[in-house]
Amino acid sequence: MKDFIITQVKSEEAVLVGLITRTQTEEQVKEYLDELDFLSETAGVRPVKRFIQKLDAAHPVTFVGKGKLEEIRLYVEEHEIGLVIFDDELSPKQLRNIEQTLKVKILDRTSLILDIFASRAQTAYAKTQVELAQYHYMLPRLTRLWTHLERQRGGVGMRGPGETQLETDKRIIQDRIAHLKEELKAIDKQMSVQRKNRGKMVRVALVGYTNVGKSTLMNVLAKSEVFAENKLFATLDTTVRKVIVHNLPFLLSDTVGFIRKLPTELVESFKSTLDEVREADLLLHVVDVSHPNFEEQIDIVNTTLREINGSEDKPMLLIFNKVDAFTFEAKDEDDLSPRTRRNVSMQELQETWMAKMQGDCLFISARESVGLDELKQLLYDRVREIHVTRFPYNDFLFQDYALEGDEPTV
Repeated sequence: MKDFIITQVKSEEAVLVGLITRTQTEEQVKEYLDELDFLSETAGVRPVKRFIQKLDAAHPVTFVGKGKLEEIRLYVEEHEIGLVIFDDELSPKQLRNIEQTLKVKILDRTSLILDIFASRAQTAYAKTQVELAQYHYMLPRLTRLWTHLERQRGGVGMRGPGETQLETDKRIIQDRIAHLKEELKAIDKQMSVQRKNRGKMVRVALVGYTNVGKSTLMNVLAKSEVFAENKLFATLDTTVRKVIVHNLPFLLSDTVGFIRKLPTELVESFKSTLDEVREADLLLHVVDVSHPNFEEQIDIVNTTLREINGSEDKPMLLIFNKVDAFTFEAKDEDDLSPRTRRNVSMQELQETWMAKMQGDCLFISARESVGLDELKQLLYDRVREIHVTRFPYNDFLFQDYALEGDEPTV
């Protein structure tokens, strides 16, 4: 059965398709397709063409209009493209009709992300979560995966109404989903015991959009070798490391990154992974300040945190990473067009966000080691406040170090 789950996408050329609608502007669609392009490259696909259409809403039968679908078909045939990727989740009806017209492999944003998660999952826990999400996604789409589904089982003992092959396949998958849920419950219990065994040490969790540099920052602070790469979802498994700033120990965890239009199946499957976030005492929200729409990414992360019970009101430090990649385009005096995000200087950003966060934010570069001393100092101060509240009899230890005037170091 697993052979049907993971889509093998290797060194393929693909066409990307997006829609401008009442809820998605042209600028947003271009940015979403840039992200879809990055997702495709992460999965081993090389996008060669983009098709964008403006509609009030996605066509319920073919997603795009029939004329645009025919345009895509002609391009695919002429250039011998074997894969078309749509930027939104397609319904089973849309998938079936699009495949019948284009006669090539069709992926939507959800199936592409699921494929990346399947290839990136390393631990049994992550693999089980991804497999569960894949089965949830597959269940309503069975009719396009097998050609034998209309046939009815016959033979001795099967006369009469019998049971269609489609019903059999659905029952098998539903049984598998129930089995995977039981496996996750058992693993959740084990991980819960592990968290309890860590005692009452202060816990700090790294959260943020995917590919903002959380794992790189984790490596710098914990002096560890967590896998970090300039690709989306380089890290799926939660990693926990003990960090000591000066003489103050705490636990630092790196979690899976968030993304816009994250498949519902994955949100549900990975909620247990985010227990580290739910049980953290302090959150480090890492932001890619070089991204043109980092404010939207901040909102997406905050929305996701609100969906995790008890995570939206936790103390949080906003860490703007990748200042080394930040670009600024100064406007000419005679340019009367409205300013965009690219026309805002780093100094303006710092002043704005420092005032908004009341000082609980920093601008750093984990890769170039810019601002890390300030980050360690801020971490030391915040973790110490939590630690002293939890262990008031240890306060004299930190007062002695404060009198020495030494800066905390990792």
